[in-house]
Amino acid sequence: MGLFSRKQQAAPAEAATTQAAQAVLPDGSTVSVKQKINCIGDSCPRPQLMTKKALTGAASGEVIEVLIDNATSVEAIPPMMRDLASTHLATVRAERCWHLYVRKN
Repeated sequence: MGLFSRKQQAAPAEAATTQAAQAVLPDGSTVSVKQKINCIGDSCPRPQLMTKKALTGAASGEVIEVLIDNATSVEAIPPMMRDLASTHLATVRAERCWHLYVRKN
C-alpha cells in the first residue's frame, strides 16, 4: 500500500450512508435522523461533498447526521448550510469523531 493510496472500503462510497433512528441534540431536543453519513477517515473535501450530495437528495425537513474525524471539515460544513438551503442543528463531540446534524429547509 502506497503512501497516498485510498483506504480500503468493503463497498462503494454510496454504501457509506445508512439509515438511523433518533438523536438527542445538546439542547435536549430529539430529532429523527433520516440518513447517516460516515466520513470517518476521509479528508477535505470529501465530507463536504458527501454532505452536499445527501442534502441535495433530501426532502424538506429531513435531518442528516454526518460522522467526521477531520477538524477542517467540521469547521467547513456549518457555513455551507446557507448555500444549500439547510440549517446546521448541532455539532456533538464524541470520543473519536464529531457528529454533525443538519436539516434541509
